[in-house]
Amino acid sequence: MGTQLKQILWADDEIQLLQPYILFLREKGYEVTPVCSGQDAVDTFLEKTFDIVFLDEQMPGMSGIETLQELKRLHPETPVVMITKSEEENIMEQAIGQQIADYLIKPVNPNQILLCLKKHIQSRQLVAAETDKSYREEFADIAYMIDTARTFDEFVSIHKSLSLWDIRLHDIQSPMRDMLLQQREQANNAWAKWVIRNYESWFDGNNPQRPLLSPDVFKRKVFPLLDSGQKVFVIVIDNFRYDQWKTIQPLLNEFFNMDEEQICCSILPTATQYARNAIFAGLMPEQIRQMFPDLWVSEEDEEGKNLNEKELLQSQLDRFRKRYGFTYYKINESDFCEKITRQIGGLQTPLNVAVINFIDMLSHARTDSKMMRELCNNESAYRSLTLSWFRHSPIRAFLARIARLGYKVILTTDHGTVRVTNPIPIIGDKNTNTNLRYKEGKALTCQSKNVYEVRQPLRVGLPCPNVSTSYVFCTGNDFFGYPNNFNYYAQIYRNTFQHGGISMEEMLIPLVSLSPK
Repeated sequence: MGTQLKQILWADDEIQLLQPYILFLREKGYEVTPVCSGQDAVDTFLEKTFDIVFLDEQMPGMSGIETLQELKRLHPETPVVMITKSEEENIMEQAIGQQIADYLIKPVNPNQILLCLKKHIQSRQLVAAETDKSYREEFADIAYMIDTARTFDEFVSIHKSLSLWDIRLHDIQSPMRDMLLQQREQANNAWAKWVIRNYESWFDGNNPQRPLLSPDVFKRKVFPLLDSGQKVFVIVIDNFRYDQWKTIQPLLNEFFNMDEEQICCSILPTATQYARNAIFAGLMPEQIRQMFPDLWVSEEDEEGKNLNEKELLQSQLDRFRKRYGFTYYKINESDFCEKITRQIGGLQTPLNVAVINFIDMLSHARTDSKMMRELCNNESAYRSLTLSWFRHSPIRAFLARIARLGYKVILTTDHGTVRVTNPIPIIGDKNTNTNLRYKEGKALTCQSKNVYEVRQPLRVGLPCPNVSTSYVFCTGNDFFGYPNNFNYYAQIYRNTFQHGGISMEEMLIPLVSLSPK
């Protein structure tokens, strides 16, 4: 517990009878200040700082509830534990409404008191110690998984494990997180090598090793539900990582039961123009370009890259002879979200789709704004902003409304994002695209060995507008920079969140099936 004793204020009109408890706690290393009335508790509270307060509910003069109200007004962050002989429900409700930390019924034994103290004033310290110990014990197992991973499912297990440990270690500000970052780097290196060896084979006929990819989402996960007569809402949150999903999941548990949590794989490039259009079309980008040239937007075009999603989805329904009507919403603003929340009660269509762009806007703001770079300078902060957005945005009310109306929900994303730290130079012609994690163009030259170069784009389902067109993808935490002003742009974009390349965070994305409660 350290050299500074934890300070307890204990208010009870029969405080003399509690001397055995007080002696027990002092032997355990706590400093107890006893008082015999509510007013004495308030006066003492004004003079000294306490870690926790034990408060008798039935005292003459100022009652326990009245004392609680005054203590919370003075220091709302200090936990207060109510101790009472009464088991009346209304007393419990009043105390809980005043945000007590705990509620104990007399007679209590010393170990109950000790457990209560550890729970409310030492829990963070105890959790941190146990979490660090658990991660150290699992470190070798994860390292072995990384060294021996040979299948998609094995890499998924690694990604899930590292993501969950990242959340736990960040929450307690553990020094073990440096070890975790090293393991994440090792895992991403192994993942990149595996993808480079296997990616092209995923498009060679019916490869049984091919994971569930972007073009497969509707065919494999949505159409079977519709065919069984269920009402479905597909929610696509742009730029949404697995760890962000785990962060907001508890807020959705209020409205939904989780039927299945799956990891699917974004196609390359892990960018909206390619991955999200592939989801809606059920096709690879080159197939979209060939079959629906008026719906494909090339890298050189100035117009938005995701303006034709509704039309692409209709083409997929037509291709599979699915005669389901559908609605499509793109949610960029709170007002529009609130509007459609009011409207969806009257929907008659079995299939409904909403694309939510907040996370993508947050990522771009993180790149463009110095203030946002300060607010979102690591994965933990990125998750925290995501959670804050979801908790306070109308999206939560929107999803609650969907649940009340009895819709099955498929929640997914087009790709994730990765925090980049290492700039690498690349040379290309003037028409080379601007994305920091992948380049498409002619005469691309990159000296780094840690890239995936695709010289025959058609083999991986990508458009090839010129016979010499190639694609180059960053791996790990790298990002591209041009030799001109290289250091300037390296400084701007280092530690920003980017997408388009090869990393677990970008490619291994959540696909969740939810049923209304």
